[in-house]
Amino acid sequence: MDWGDAPAWVAIVLSGAALVVAIKTRGDGRRSANAAETSARAAVDAVQEARRSSDASERSATAAETSLDLQQQELAARQAAEAEAARPRASLALHWYSGQFFHLVNEGTAPAENLQLLTVSDDAEPLEPLTRLGVGEVAEFLIMTSLAGGAPTALEFTWDGQEEPVRLRVPRSG
Repeated sequence: MDWGDAPAWVAIVLSGAALVVAIKTRGDGRRSANAAETSARAAVDAVQEARRSSDASERSATAAETSLDLQQQELAARQAAEAEAARPRASLALHWYSGQFFHLVNEGTAPAENLQLLTVSDDAEPLEPLTRLGVGEVAEFLIMTSLAGGAPTALEFTWDGQEEPVRLRVPRSG
């Protein structure tokens, strides 16, 4: 071997080493670039997932708000129904007393004001209203019967606050 070629051989070895380092660096650069790309994709996926989560949270909050509104409406309706059910009101009952005499009894918790007996037949005139039938009070009246028509089977009453007629069955006498 000629020592004059030694610098050339050193240069070849160094250039080979430089080539290996360059190839290694290039591989590391690719891996680094791939890692950066994977990291960027993961970041985009995380942002999209955060958006989906945010949208789901908004939908959940809207559903909860709607549910709360419905619960409040149901509570208000239930409270109104309970208040209406607890409201004092008249409740009439018809009892046979003796012969053709009957008792109209207010079995409710409020008086029946301006009590009106409506007649069952269309050709008869309605009777004059009772001014008041208090709680537990009794109004006695006579039901006249005819041989042709007999006694009515039911009577209808209205009073203040009860515009829809309440139909009471006339009990059999005796």
